[in-house]
Amino acid sequence: MRDLSQLKRVASAATKSPLQLLVLSNGHGEDIIAVRILQELQQLSSPPEIFALPIVGEGRAYQNLNIPCIGSIQTMPSGGFIYMDSRQLMRDVRGGLVQLTWKQIQAVRGWVSDQKKLGNKKAILAVGDIVPLLFAAMSGANYAFIGTAKSEYYVRDEVGLLPRKSKSASWENFSGSIYHPWERWLMSRRLCRAVFPRDALTTEILKKWPIPAFDLGNPMMDGLEPTVRTKKFYHGHAEEEELVRPLIVTLLPGSREPEAYSNWEIMMVAVSGLMASFRERDSILPSAGTVIFLGAIAPGLDCQILAQTLQIQGWCSCAESPIPLADANILTFKQRNGYLVLSQQAYNDCLHLGDLAIAMAGTATEQFIGLGKPAIAIPGHGPQYNPAFAEAQSRLLGPSLILVDQPTQVAQAVKSLLKNPDRLQIIAENGVQRMGRSGAARRIAECLQDRF
Repeated sequence: MRDLSQLKRVASAATKSPLQLLVLSNGHGEDIIAVRILQELQQLSSPPEIFALPIVGEGRAYQNLNIPCIGSIQTMPSGGFIYMDSRQLMRDVRGGLVQLTWKQIQAVRGWVSDQKKLGNKKAILAVGDIVPLLFAAMSGANYAFIGTAKSEYYVRDEVGLLPRKSKSASWENFSGSIYHPWERWLMSRRLCRAVFPRDALTTEILKKWPIPAFDLGNPMMDGLEPTVRTKKFYHGHAEEEELVRPLIVTLLPGSREPEAYSNWEIMMVAVSGLMASFRERDSILPSAGTVIFLGAIAPGLDCQILAQTLQIQGWCSCAESPIPLADANILTFKQRNGYLVLSQQAYNDCLHLGDLAIAMAGTATEQFIGLGKPAIAIPGHGPQYNPAFAEAQSRLLGPSLILVDQPTQVAQAVKSLLKNPDRLQIIAENGVQRMGRSGAARRIAECLQDRF
């Protein structure tokens, strides 16, 4: 009888539906991070049945994974980039942000109610900032939170608080954490099963409160494996190798149009100045040295627009690429001892091959630095990569990000970097410390399965 009873329980458990998981995210980058974790969840035993609500944008990352989206989906005028910019917020309000938000809250609560009526086990994964976290907390279901928007590095490092020019900056850390009391309250509620901050320092601070915080790494560093072998120029034999191989500079103009085109024009001023500096008597390159610029261009951008800017500045189309890339449709240009390659399919290779980057991007800049490399940033005109965003990113990434005011200052910044191997070693260690090692998505997926 005991064996028969056990078999009945097993059979009953087998007929139960899997966990129903609703994912909330509020931005393109957050969608990508969520999808990385969902892909790992799908590889585990007894994977959940997944639904999504992209709070900002159309959720193409979910659509590519055939994950059904619930509720209303609408792209706001700002594209989600309202950081430190009240004008962008007002544009979104006029574009229907308030009405959309209310509909989305109702959709989340309706989804939870439907799952409850069906007797299904349910949970919510919020990815981003306080908006999806608040949606999750209002749902009445168990939830977990992946905090992508905030890090203690914005206000402190391992030594202590960062000096700030503005007195109003103390507001960011007025309660002893970059996360404000109301955010910590949402993370410490009974239904909140797990919180995954973006770095170890933020996790350490959050653990001062009754918050189930786990330091499992940053999923932004997953999925970046290269297809080509790469070398780093700051190791024991760097000086000898520098004499026989080209310097490679990765260009990261961002992915949002038309902002990326404006960023590209600014970056080309920096490239021209850098090319001119290589011809000077005290150049960091040997007399016959070659420099290769790798443009990591988002698939949604028009490379012909970028190519026009290059041709105006004296770059000529070239048939052969100076470096192997996993992209059959690259565009190659040449000018004196320099090459410039545009690729829309070899993003990972562009990150790994670059010795340093000229950057005007959000996620791409952080990923490049997470590989242990330096980036030089130039503030643009926004809406994303504006002076406020660039300044905040420089605090987030510390010594790995060199912020200059004008593109003409990039050449001197590069010269200073490459003449200081000790500084490059510090940058290499800092990048890994602040951004974490790969494999975070798998670790978070396993933890979610356990906590839910």
